[in-house]
Amino acid sequence: MVTVKMKTSGPMNRNSILSVNIPEPQSVKNKNTITSIIKNTQNNAPTVQQTHAQTQPRSVQQTQPRSMQQTQPYTAQQTQPRSVQQTQPRSMQQTQPYTAQQTSSRPPARTPQQQNIQPALTAGQQNTNGAPIARPVPTLQNKVQKGQKTLLSTAALTAVDACFGWNVTDARCDVDVSAFLLGADGKVIGDSWFVFYGQPLSPDQSTKFVASGGADRERIEIDFGRLNPQVQKIVFVLTINEALADKLHFGMLKDAYVRIMDPSGRELVSFLMTEYYNNVISMMIGELYQHNGAWKFNAIGNGVARDLAGLCELYGVQVL
Repeated sequence: MVTVKMKTSGPMNRNSILSVNIPEPQSVKNKNTITSIIKNTQNNAPTVQQTHAQTQPRSVQQTQPRSMQQTQPYTAQQTQPRSVQQTQPRSMQQTQPYTAQQTSSRPPARTPQQQNIQPALTAGQQNTNGAPIARPVPTLQNKVQKGQKTLLSTAALTAVDACFGWNVTDARCDVDVSAFLLGADGKVIGDSWFVFYGQPLSPDQSTKFVASGGADRERIEIDFGRLNPQVQKIVFVLTINEALADKLHFGMLKDAYVRIMDPSGRELVSFLMTEYYNNVISMMIGELYQHNGAWKFNAIGNGVARDLAGLCELYGVQVL
């Protein structure tokens, strides 16, 4: 039984599963502002005269002749003569109470469509918050095509390094390499017989995960002299960390390659992937396998919609 740990999220669960706040409308001032209209009759004319005298500015009273103020009592029709309205200065007109038409000139509240709401990223969209740093692909001298199988060397090999590289079009993609050590039945020979960032060394000390590989991003070192004889195949897999949670996939990768190097640093064989799939989150890029006592390389380049925990199940590892 093996616990597969994610880089940041603790134990990996085999059942990995794949709001826009709408702002409350602002209150709008009521357009139906009600104004009081006082109707006056001749019976209460003195009252109207007193009210009118108090409400009009001093400048208006001074412009009227004194004889007019004494001999012509104000009536309801005389409270606001047309001539007075026309001669009122602009300052007096501005002090008049607002009507319903005036209050409606207030600009309307911003609608949600006018606000700067950024849409959430969806699967397949690239992250524009910073461009990913690309690495140049090293010169691949002995390239093979997808599905091609080739002998590593006619001479006896004591060890090899499987070196991996890639570039991403979405900076959220964090890619890792894993190696599954399989028996003749295509399953791991034990729960601990796979190597990755959380378990960097196989039980027989033959297979080692190295995070930094110089010109390559990651590396798997294999010592054939220490390798358990039950191991007949070593499968190399690329996985995207947190792919299901973040909706990432291999359509966001490019320049993925593997090259097998001998202890002197000479390339034995290499494979550059050319096919990337939007429905794949783990890719079997290649494998080493024994045939008639010799080690060969198979360029696979096929993927599955499984994370690392799903791959462990696929190859027979019991995951908590």
